[in-house]
Amino acid sequence: MRIGELSARTGLSKDTLRFYERIGLLDGDRLPNGYRDFPPETVVWLRYVRTAQTLGFTLAEIGRHGEELRDAPDSAAALSALFEDKIRIGDARMAELTALRADLTSRVGTGCPLRAADRT
Repeated sequence: MRIGELSARTGLSKDTLRFYERIGLLDGDRLPNGYRDFPPETVVWLRYVRTAQTLGFTLAEIGRHGEELRDAPDSAAALSALFEDKIRIGDARMAELTALRADLTSRVGTGCPLRAADRT
């Protein structure tokens, strides 16, 4: 299918599809007339990409793990391992944000909130 049809079937703009192709997330064949031609399974792949993004995966992570997941003998187990890693990263980030919030809260109403916090 050509890029216009792929755009219509996925709801993604042609520019987004071209960007995905440029960064290696999509691999369309070039026809002699210069048009891109994408296989039907590209629609399923793009749904995967969009879902992975909503789950907090970056395009780089999706690109890095895409082939690994497609080729995994048990893709559910491979996905679960990626989700567990993402949860650990999220937990660490939440802990950092909690500490930042506490630091900011302790500085509210102080004479000079940018001075190093008094930790005595």
